[in-house]
Amino acid sequence: MSTIGVGIIGGSPGGWASISHIPALKALPDFELRAVSTSRQESANAAGKEFGVETAFDNHTDLLAHPGVDVVVVAVKVPHHRELISAAIDAGKTVYAEWPLALNLAEATELTRRAEAAGVRTAIGLQGRYHPELRYVRRLIQDGRIGRVIGTTMVGSGMVWGPETTRAHAYWYDRTQGATPLTGAALHAVDALNVTLGEFGQLSANLVLGRTQVTVTDGNTVIPVTAPDQISLIGTLDNGAAASVFYRGGTSRGDNFRWEINGTDGDLVLTAPWGNLQVTDLTLQAGFGKDTSVSDIEVPAAYSADIPAGLTGPARNVAALYTDLGRDLREGTRTVPDFAYAHTRHQLLDAIDRSSAEGAAQTPA
Repeated sequence: MSTIGVGIIGGSPGGWASISHIPALKALPDFELRAVSTSRQESANAAGKEFGVETAFDNHTDLLAHPGVDVVVVAVKVPHHRELISAAIDAGKTVYAEWPLALNLAEATELTRRAEAAGVRTAIGLQGRYHPELRYVRRLIQDGRIGRVIGTTMVGSGMVWGPETTRAHAYWYDRTQGATPLTGAALHAVDALNVTLGEFGQLSANLVLGRTQVTVTDGNTVIPVTAPDQISLIGTLDNGAAASVFYRGGTSRGDNFRWEINGTDGDLVLTAPWGNLQVTDLTLQAGFGKDTSVSDIEVPAAYSADIPAGLTGPARNVAALYTDLGRDLREGTRTVPDFAYAHTRHQLLDAIDRSSAEGAAQTPA
């Protein structure tokens, strides 16, 4: 496999793929975007023209049949994931699905088992772990720079899910549509916490509807909110460290992201102006030993070596995931988060929902 051909289902201009996957692919010499598909030929043609792709379809079936497509990216609304991912698996393609994998744990289980039975390679869009700052944080912890981790506190904003929205994004406020504050910004951040510090051995959760309605500005209407927008988690990680996470919908006039990691001999602090960790720029500060405060710490260039120069915003971490995926496909390794891993995240979401509903601590499966 010299150049890896990619086809994107859901490649409309202005969508998530257009600001993340497509810039990343154009910057990576080992990959080539060979096809896009949308739900209408008009938008497919617009995507093909804007992104310089000769092949543009108004349906996913033709894209899956394209002989030059090795990897299929599913970047559409979550309710359509089950159908499209299943079709891509049946076509024998490597499947890169955006997070969340599915609407619920049952669907995630089905898709994971289907991919395993078919023997296809998979990837899930949980790219927050590829932040250079987080990679360096993991190294500092592994090297014992802050001693034994004893606690961590994370507070963030979803940035969207505020008091106003548009018709195109009203589905974010409906818990049945899969794109909620919990499954979106909060889970991306919690996943980064777990990758860095370890899994929850036990957790308690409280999911609250802070806003019960939202104004649709381009429809002059008010609709009900069913997706909880105030998310509180507290628990103990497998390494014995205490962990606390709070995520809110909308924005804060204070800090929109702050994450402290406290050890017996030092502290690490990650901050950002934007609460969606996977797409923002992080600032890392640290204090060690006899330091009385934290100060900015420079991240060595080696921790961003696989991110092409000039890439900014959402494309940076997506490009790093693609780099590892390319290596996995060529060398037979398994380093990128895949459907099996995504299934564990859905198990975590299920435990959070059960804890909040039952008012009792849960042990994620």
